[in-house]
Amino acid sequence: MGLTRQYLRYEPAALFGLVASARAGVAFVALRGERGRYVAVPACEHVFVWDTRKGEKVLILKGLKQQVSCLCPSPDGLHLAVGYEDGAIRVFNLLSGESTITFNGHRAAVTALQYDHLGGRLVSGSKDTEVIVWDVINESGLYRLRGHKDVITQVLFLKEKNLLITCAKDTLVKWWDLDTQHCFKTLVGHRAEVWGMALLSKEKRLITGSADSELRVWDLTYIQEVKDHDEPESKKSKGSSSPGAEENNEEDETLEVDEHPEERIVKCSKVGSIMREGRDRVVTLGTDRMGKFLAVHGTDTVLEVFSVLSEEEIQKKLGKKLKKARKKAKQNSEEEPERSVELSLQEEIQRVTNVKASSKIKSFDLILSPKGELKMVLLLQNNIIELYNLDLSAQVTQAVRVSRITIGGHRSDVRTLAFSSDNIAILSAAAESVKIWNRSTLQCIRTMECEYALCSLFVPGDRQVIIGTKTGKLQLYDLASGSLIETLDAHDGAVWSIALSPDQHGFVTGGADKCVKFWEFELVKDESSVQKRLSMKHVRVLQLDEDVLCVRYSPNQKLLAVSLLDCTVKVFYVDTLKFFLSLYGHKLPVLCMDICYDGTLIATGSADRNVKIWGLDFGDCHRSLFAHDDSVMYLQFVPKSHLFFTAGKDSKIKQWDADKFEHIQTLEGHHQEVWCLALSPNGDYVVSASHDKSLRLWERTREPLILEEEREMQREAEYEESVAKEEQPVVPGERQGETGLAGKKTIETIKAAERIMEAIELYREETAKLKEHNAICKAAGKEVPFPVNPILRAYGNITPSAYVLEVFKKVKSSELEESLLVLPFSYVPDLLRLFNEYIQQGSDVELLCRALLFLLKIHFGQITGNQMLVTVIENLKKTAISRVSEARDVLGFNMAGLQFLKREIEAKEEVTFFADATERFEEKKRKRKKKEKMVLAVL
Repeated sequence: MGLTRQYLRYEPAALFGLVASARAGVAFVALRGERGRYVAVPACEHVFVWDTRKGEKVLILKGLKQQVSCLCPSPDGLHLAVGYEDGAIRVFNLLSGESTITFNGHRAAVTALQYDHLGGRLVSGSKDTEVIVWDVINESGLYRLRGHKDVITQVLFLKEKNLLITCAKDTLVKWWDLDTQHCFKTLVGHRAEVWGMALLSKEKRLITGSADSELRVWDLTYIQEVKDHDEPESKKSKGSSSPGAEENNEEDETLEVDEHPEERIVKCSKVGSIMREGRDRVVTLGTDRMGKFLAVHGTDTVLEVFSVLSEEEIQKKLGKKLKKARKKAKQNSEEEPERSVELSLQEEIQRVTNVKASSKIKSFDLILSPKGELKMVLLLQNNIIELYNLDLSAQVTQAVRVSRITIGGHRSDVRTLAFSSDNIAILSAAAESVKIWNRSTLQCIRTMECEYALCSLFVPGDRQVIIGTKTGKLQLYDLASGSLIETLDAHDGAVWSIALSPDQHGFVTGGADKCVKFWEFELVKDESSVQKRLSMKHVRVLQLDEDVLCVRYSPNQKLLAVSLLDCTVKVFYVDTLKFFLSLYGHKLPVLCMDICYDGTLIATGSADRNVKIWGLDFGDCHRSLFAHDDSVMYLQFVPKSHLFFTAGKDSKIKQWDADKFEHIQTLEGHHQEVWCLALSPNGDYVVSASHDKSLRLWERTREPLILEEEREMQREAEYEESVAKEEQPVVPGERQGETGLAGKKTIETIKAAERIMEAIELYREETAKLKEHNAICKAAGKEVPFPVNPILRAYGNITPSAYVLEVFKKVKSSELEESLLVLPFSYVPDLLRLFNEYIQQGSDVELLCRALLFLLKIHFGQITGNQMLVTVIENLKKTAISRVSEARDVLGFNMAGLQFLKREIEAKEEVTFFADATERFEEKKRKRKKKEKMVLAVL
């Protein structure tokens, strides 16, 4: 066997240059005991927590591979639920930054998340049109609700009632009774998608936002269930009525109660509309936690803020209005106007102000501070977070921008990257600025304004940088002062490519004006100072027939390769500019290329998704490789080797061997098109920039990469992906109606089922061995030592049945039902016998009863038809009932004890409570008097 070539693995080292992704929402989080200071934002697959006061990143909640699609903080402020593109939900602890719970149920991206008011349940909506309710405390799924026909856009729990409201792109708003898990009402008063909704006035009013500038307002009336004497008949009619049959239309907005028994839960009637100033669709509609303020924005830069009057304020306003009406009636000698005085909807929900952001708003969050200020955080499309304060006590309410987090990234996509010669500094340039980053700390050390940058390089010595722009200019910047030294009009079109000459005396540029221009560095006298400064001098020009897309020097500086718009690469002699070779074969233009360190090979990457490797001596094509699923955007050789990296629009970065024509490694991390990459001069680091606004650093490790193992891992990953895409197992006896099981089959649930099967197999083997051993001992008439299984020894010499329990307890709570669903029935009888044994011992009664009831539900026919299991089921019935009642007694005793302690503490602290209340009352009194004095002074 011949020697295999050894490669070194590149691993992701860091993600930087990103303030926030615009895919999910922004949310205020409570951290270090403070509210209104820290905000959580999505950042590709991670979640960043920013300190808005200092503009610093204080916490990173690390994700896996998928992009974050939704955020929701828990009511207690200690946890943050994060939804991902693959349908997974992870709950993070904000104190430790660790993921404590993972829920897998959705088959597509999570689009909506909401906790109930206690934080015990979490509801999620997804692109797969389904809604799932999760039990956060038990870490498991409760049930799945089906009914919508398009993407779920918002979900809301009602505090007072066990009800859920969901809206979707299918124009419907659905009401769900969570006790019976069915949809009892559907609002159809919308002509287009419902993009958001909010509950106001102690959940007595619902506001919905659609694709127009109208916010529809609905009054909610909760009707108590009336027990008539005709109860069986009403039940019959309830069973026969189809869920979701109650509909609402524009012509008749009010729904009649008596027609449908479901209407006895809630009555919903449209009371009017609030008009927004924006003419486009609603993007986000939300309130603060108290429901005092409502805010909404569309696809523009304006956030509209409304104030919602409380019951007391409405009564106060009505009193004033009635007083005025009486006065007017007295003057006109009319009757008393009590009945005619009413507040209009616009008076109840008043416009406060409009907040104009610096760019398009993607999301927002509100919080009312104890000082009476309304804090608003805005996540903008161009990688910025802005914080605004609204002083409500001021005469004219005007939002003031308090802070802005921008330094950590570019406003637009980074189109060019470069490494300094000492491997320490990284240059990134976009449409509006050039930034210099420290590679080790990942801090931005210089930001300089520029025109739309397309290519860049560090000048030898790393004290200056040159940028080629879309307008055809060359801009020279000094890094020490961070200033623009010189601007030259280099080309009549865009400067697509720039390459430093190997002798480092000059460089070459290629542009859209069909010219290749040669430049030299020179020192010129600076008018402002005595010292000379660096400048660029145009030396020669090579005129061509097509636009130049890329230029590269050979390492010995004898040849110059030029990529043209006619899909060819032309090679010229540098000294005479005479034509040497033409490399043709690509079907679309060559967007990138590079020549290896010894000048023997040139690799070209094209928009036709192929990479071709050519010999530079004769121009022969050694191999054509299908590299990416979209255009190859960038290509660069690793210094001192024949390995090269390619970046594609398919969001992948790949490493290739130009000698063996093999794909070595794929660097996956970016979520959108990768525009460019740069390798450090020592080849240890790769930095890449993408349309997802992130810059990623990859580091070469000392870990060897074996191609066979890499292929095997790739095949395993593909198998796991295919398992997740397979059809979900059918539960016997369950109809595909409105509800279903919350979980879904994943590779984790299959592995958990396999572990349970292996444990039962071991239990069977050990039990058989023990019987055999006892028979041998009986025959021999003496005790013979029994060999202990090494697995049981590793667990501390436990019994085989105890080992099965240990394995069972290790199955994640959220994956238990799906694992049992995959388990073949042949293992169920053994499992039931073991359950009987465990419950008699009183161990993990809650977990075992949950598993037992689920197994009885899914295998009911086979269990009841098996005569051998009759006694087992009878025993289980007795033991389970007695143990569950014992557990309930313990819980009841503990609850009573805790309530007693609570009463004791409250009795002790009652005096303090009253003292606090008196102090607050006095403070309010003082403030009122002060305000009255000021008003009198003004009058």
